[in-house]
Amino acid sequence: MRLAATRIITDDVDSLVAFYERVTGVTAARLHPLFAELRTDTGTLAIASSATIPLLGENAAAPRANRSITLDFLVEDVDAVYTTLQGVVETFVNEPTTMPWGNRSLLFRDPDGNLINVFTPTSAAAQERFPS
Repeated sequence: MRLAATRIITDDVDSLVAFYERVTGVTAARLHPLFAELRTDTGTLAIASSATIPLLGENAAAPRANRSITLDFLVEDVDAVYTTLQGVVETFVNEPTTMPWGNRSLLFRDPDGNLINVFTPTSAAAQERFPS
């Protein structure tokens, strides 16, 4: 089994796609007006309209209801990304911080309130897990 994608359900596909395109620099593939994918070498972030929920099953999902998942994005220089995201991100959870497990991380929320972590490995152990 392979993890193929992570999907966010939203009431505003266009706005969320535009946000993630700006944050990641990846252009989304718009497969349908209700669905888009941002594809990278290591994974895909899918964004789907809340109008698709009935296709999944009654009460299968709810937009803007996530408080337990973090989307992690590996970057070369988290401090430079922090500077770049000023004016793009409305809610920063922290400033770049070195974590005990060896990553320098910046946490912020997307327009729907989902938690995003951009990080740069700083310790030897973390750099082994995420080689350049």
